[in-house]
Amino acid sequence: MERLVRADGPLVLGIESATAHVGCAIGGPGGVLASARSGRSRRHAESLAPQIEFVTAQAGVALRDIDVVAVDIGPGLYTGLRVGVTTAMTMAHMLGVPIVAISSLDVLAHALGPVPGHIHAVIDARRSELFHAAYVAGDGRLERVSEPRVVAPEVLRRELETLDVEVTVVGDAVLSHPDAFISLGGVRDAGPSFIHPSADVLVRLAREPADAERIVTPAEVRPMYLRRPDAVARWDAAPT
Repeated sequence: MERLVRADGPLVLGIESATAHVGCAIGGPGGVLASARSGRSRRHAESLAPQIEFVTAQAGVALRDIDVVAVDIGPGLYTGLRVGVTTAMTMAHMLGVPIVAISSLDVLAHALGPVPGHIHAVIDARRSELFHAAYVAGDGRLERVSEPRVVAPEVLRRELETLDVEVTVVGDAVLSHPDAFISLGGVRDAGPSFIHPSADVLVRLAREPADAERIVTPAEVRPMYLRRPDAVARWDAAPT
């Protein structure tokens, strides 16, 4: 914990693995120093360690220089979250540093930043469901106004139809469930740059809680699964 007293602010390693894309970044007081990202679906474990090695080399820092590990705790793909959170806990324990835990939906919304109306972050949860949270801008900052949840696309569609404000949608569920969004008046897709959570944004978001020491120990980190893994659900549904 003492390493947070660095005069110019902490050096943060960010680990992002909530969706099909996996990435990491290193950032300091001057912003992001280096980042890496891969779209090799379901190969999170193979991608993450080389990425960490790459970004530390590109940033010109050693792992021992890291003051805080930031990790996306979900919701998202079960396997990806398990890999990312386990890696973050291992790194933090090995380095003797704390963790900042941030939701994937928060990372998506803050990538876009304050815009008129509402931002709805939606991640494909498989099983014809979405992970969802809503955000509004106030005083130049984004505020989450709904708790992360699992929702059916048609249910969210009906909810969006009742809103009398401009709505911007971010996240990969825009691609997997386009019918839930594209035909709604007043709803716009933020575009391809806002499909997957970004490790760069994760690092940027982690700076404030790290500076304020709103941190946890590795043992306190809990992934935000929101529901049981697909394999468990299939097992429970199988005939006996």
